[in-house]
Order: sequence, then structure tokens, then C-alpha cells
Amino acid sequence: MDSVSCVRKLSASVLYRVRRLKPEAHRLSSRMIEGIEMAKEVSAAQFQAAAEDILADIADFGDSVQAEIRHHTGGRRKNAYVYIEVAAAEWRNLAKWLKNSKGVDYCSMITGIHWPDNADATWQVIAHLMRTGVYNPKVIDKRVHETKVDIADLSIKNTPIEFEVTMSLPETRTPSVPSVADIWVGAEWNEKETWDLVGIDFEGHEGMRRVLLPHDTPTGYHPLQKQHKLRYHDFNEMYDDAQGFGRKPEDSGRVK
Repeated sequence: MDSVSCVRKLSASVLYRVRRLKPEAHRLSSRMIEGIEMAKEVSAAQFQAAAEDILADIADFGDSVQAEIRHHTGGRRKNAYVYIEVAAAEWRNLAKWLKNSKGVDYCSMITGIHWPDNADATWQVIAHLMRTGVYNPKVIDKRVHETKVDIADLSIKNTPIEFEVTMSLPETRTPSVPSVADIWVGAEWNEKETWDLVGIDFEGHEGMRRVLLPHDTPTGYHPLQKQHKLRYHDFNEMYDDAQGFGRKPEDSGRVK
């Protein structure tokens, strides 16, 4: 007779009873919750269905938002995710819709890139988002109740799904997109870091400041902008030439 062990996952309120199986059987996508065999992994078909559901509703945004289903190319599983291109002016509206209507509850990353040789999209902002499907347990009469979820029974609306959102900006010395730090707390640090290193501002972000570079770094210096030139002797680029434009003849062709 198989033994049963109790394992707590996600929070102290979530109790899983996991049956110890033989090594070859343990690879099966199942686990025991209260004696019922349950799926432990979201299937590829579930990811695909969730992505298709999102895609159908995004069409209501019109031309300002373009979306498609893509699949991960690395790793063991080639699961579907939603790739979105959005105009910067529409970013906050899209973000609110994703959170409030589609349950997107986690911003894992926001970053930026400077493409000086790309006239149509000199600056790019990329955000990675997730609908995790993880929620706080119910509290009834001051007691926290166990949360039990059978992944196989998840509805399309609650299936975890990933998003990659990109925004492209034309050539400008003051790139800026709206902040979403008040929508997802995970965006707060990422927006600061992107501004600090790349120089892309996030309009409406409260308390923007240096988080990786020294606080006395000159205004306008952002080391991941591509216009900066290399110089190895008798020169401190950060303080002597914050924007990287005061080049000497011997610097010609040296790009970092």
C-alpha cells in the first residue's frame, strides 16, 4: 500500500497530499489532493486555448494593439504565449484591461533597448507579464481555509498564461512611455532600472531615481545608450561627457 506524505506549497493554507510513486510512475503528470488524482502541470492544449481566448478579445483595441500567439523555442515544453505590440499612448489602457479583465497579476520584467541605427524604432520597451492564477486563500470567521485547485479543471479565463508586450519609439533625446507601476507593483523597480541604465522615462512614475548608478551621476548619463564612445585614458566619460558627444578624433569608430 502506498504511503502518503503531506506537503505544504504556495502558502501554509494549501495542503497537498502527494502519493509517493515508483520512479517510472512519478513522471506521470498527476498528484493526490485529498485522495483524488489531479493534474500538476498545465497542458500545452490549455496554454493554447488561453492564448486564443486573449487574442480574440484584444481585437477590440483596433490598430493600436497588434497581437499574435507565439511558442517558446527553448526548454522542454514549447508552450504558447501572447506576443503584443502596442502604441506607447495605449500602453496604460492595455495594462488596465489585462489586469482587470484578464486577471494578469504579475509583472516579471520591464526593460528597454536603444537601437540608434533603426530609424523606425530607435527605442524599444519590453514588458513580460503573467497571469499566475494564484490567489490568497479565503478567510471565513477569521479562519484561513485550504485552497485546492485541480489544474485539469481550470477554465480558459483562469489558466496561467504569459505575455510579452513591446513598444517602439522613434528617434528622440527624451524617450518616454506611461508608467504602470501603480497597476503592477513588480513594475516599480523595473521602470527605475530601465530609466537609470537606458534613459527611457516612465511618465507618472513617482519617486524616479538612480538605483544602480551612483546618486551623483550627471543628468543625462545612461550607460546602455549606444551613442557613448570608448576612451581609455585621461577621461571619465560619466563626468566629463555625460551624453557622449564630446569626442576626440582618435575616438572615431570606437563604439561601446
